[in-house]
Amino acid sequence: MSLSGAMRTAVSGMNAQANRLGAIADNIANANTAGYKKVDTQFSSMIMPATNGTYNSGSVGTTTRYSIDSQGAFSYTKSSSDLAIDGEGFFVVSGPDGSEYLTRAGNFEVQSDGTLENAAGYTLMGYPYSSQNDPTIVINGFDGLTAINVSSGGMTAIGSSAGTLQANLPAGAAVGDVSKTSLVAFDSQGNARLLDVEYTKTGDNAWTVAMSYEGETVLDPVALTFDTDGELISPDSLTTLPLDLAGTELASLDIDISGSSQLGAAFEVMTGKIDGSAASDVSGYEISADGVLSLIYANGKVEPKFRIAMANVQSPNNLTPLPGNVYAASNDSGVVVIGYAGGGSFGEIMDSALEDSNVDLAEELTNMIQAQRIYTANSKVFQTGSELLETLVNLKR
Repeated sequence: MSLSGAMRTAVSGMNAQANRLGAIADNIANANTAGYKKVDTQFSSMIMPATNGTYNSGSVGTTTRYSIDSQGAFSYTKSSSDLAIDGEGFFVVSGPDGSEYLTRAGNFEVQSDGTLENAAGYTLMGYPYSSQNDPTIVINGFDGLTAINVSSGGMTAIGSSAGTLQANLPAGAAVGDVSKTSLVAFDSQGNARLLDVEYTKTGDNAWTVAMSYEGETVLDPVALTFDTDGELISPDSLTTLPLDLAGTELASLDIDISGSSQLGAAFEVMTGKIDGSAASDVSGYEISADGVLSLIYANGKVEPKFRIAMANVQSPNNLTPLPGNVYAASNDSGVVVIGYAGGGSFGEIMDSALEDSNVDLAEELTNMIQAQRIYTANSKVFQTGSELLETLVNLKR
């Protein structure tokens, strides 16, 4: 056996264990990195053919294998912008260079412009919300994606369209007696409009009801009839006329009056409410399991705005890892397929949660001890070869 060959083999062994230690160091350093996927070092032998009965020592090579498809445990947080994927798939994020990447790191924070950026500086991407159209499956591309923005809705107002008005009309009123009340409705721009309601006794068990806004009629007198028990016979509801109001509109209102009565008591409104609301700004947001991001307005309106994009590849472990805990597609990973959470091969999105690193510290420390021992053993082989070579050289002295 060649002494120099044995020394070269020992050196390759030390290099291999040094590579393994480098991978272990990365894993331990990122044990608390959200969405981090551990790396393993795989070994392969390189055997040299024997010649004339002489054994030629070979060497050992290393390759790197990533466990990207291995899901980590979940940690729950108090931040609704923290996101985790329960199942397969990746978030699509845009880097500082404007290119799109894949990641499992969902520790996003809302920025001053309303976008969601994770700890590595990558911006969460998605599609404008549509209740009818799924995204077109994209091969090797991210066309149509836009940055998710939780403050893009601006202010909003909800115009009134329906309501309820239930009143008791005094059974002892004389013909011609009038009872009045009012209701607040909102026009299409969120301005409050006060509607005057007027009930007039027209006969036994008979009244009319009319409505107006600042003297303009929105409901011509409608006859109300009651039975001998004072319960309303007809009609069950009222429909007002729409009004054009200097660039805005008060829409037609459907008002339920079915609970009205005529009893021997004073005029009283039991229920009087109209839907709609004044103009208000965004007060928060919520993210559903299928990735729909809805803006919540101060007036209570919830409006879907974006749908978070998900991506996957045929062989996730062959993705190319890049700085910032992100991945890019490679020839071996297969093409990137875009979709939505909860559909196909894509997992569901969990808010107020983070996927932990899949590093097992006990396993890594065990591997570190093994690497140390094997490195030391290889160094002993090198040292022994060096001593034998020195002995061989000294034979000439």
